[in-house]
Amino acid sequence: MKKVVALLSLIFVILVSAGCTEQGTNNSNELVVYSSRNETFVQQLLDKFQEETGITVRALHAGEGVFNRIKEEKNNVQADIIIANDIGALEHLRMEGLLQGYTPKGVESIAKEFRAEDNSWIALSARTRVFIYNKDLITEEEMPKTIWELTDEKWKGQFAITRGGNGGMIGHVSALRYEWGDEKTSQWLSIIKDNAGAIMQGHGDIRRAVGAGEFKFGLVNNYYYHQQLREPENNNVGAIYPDQGEGEMGAVVNAAGVGFIKGAPNEENAKIFLDWLLKPENQKAFSYASLEVPLNPEIEAIPEAKKINEYKVHGMSLRDLGKYWLDTRELIEKSGLDLEIR
Repeated sequence: MKKVVALLSLIFVILVSAGCTEQGTNNSNELVVYSSRNETFVQQLLDKFQEETGITVRALHAGEGVFNRIKEEKNNVQADIIIANDIGALEHLRMEGLLQGYTPKGVESIAKEFRAEDNSWIALSARTRVFIYNKDLITEEEMPKTIWELTDEKWKGQFAITRGGNGGMIGHVSALRYEWGDEKTSQWLSIIKDNAGAIMQGHGDIRRAVGAGEFKFGLVNNYYYHQQLREPENNNVGAIYPDQGEGEMGAVVNAAGVGFIKGAPNEENAKIFLDWLLKPENQKAFSYASLEVPLNPEIEAIPEAKKINEYKVHGMSLRDLGKYWLDTRELIEKSGLDLEIR
């Protein structure tokens, strides 16, 4: 009987230990990644990491909903890494105490202004707000040259914008608040809401509509222009980098990057991932998947993309985006531009 009891006790200990290992984190061979980026931009890179390291990657591709999810899970952290389209959102998470610092190998390849002070988030690829236009409908000379010109009555019904809750729009409006202040920015939003020929769910919808000739032009991130150029048809499009004149503010730039979640259940694997991601070949893969411009100056951009030093860039630091990110959503909605398509 004593032997039976001892055996049962041993089995119980083994089962409990196995359960702890399954639910715990220290011995896990997995990495949990939340991503707000398009799955097609991210999954291939995550598959490459899994293949090269043997660490199983579990990914949640949930658009902008991942930011609220991270907040909701603050006391029961589920994810290790956040990959985001918007640096403002990453800085906002850092300010909320939801990211933790780490200095990966190779981090010096990214300039300090493109990463958090504690390296809890690191930007890897840049995108610029541009006008994509249909060359069959309008010439470069006829196109508006500044963001404010979208308020001109002559463009009524001829261009498309995204819904107010789109990450690119939130980042852009945050920069305009920095440049113009809230009153002028609200005025701009109210007017373009009525002037736009369409308010669309995303930039992909805009670039396809412009390419098809449904609108003369649209406001997008520059890589959507590069995507449309690669379409087998409806690809006779051009791009205008706005606000390039003397005394004008320059084109608004945002970036995509990666953040290290505080309390990550698979912390060591997260550090391995960050070290791996900062390798030049993986930085390049991160940028090229979406046709964005690498922030590492040693990595060449795609052929038709302008390098950041080839045009005037708006002066707002990416670190400052987080200070405006949450309030910007409220300002957009108060101005009458819905956050979602209704």
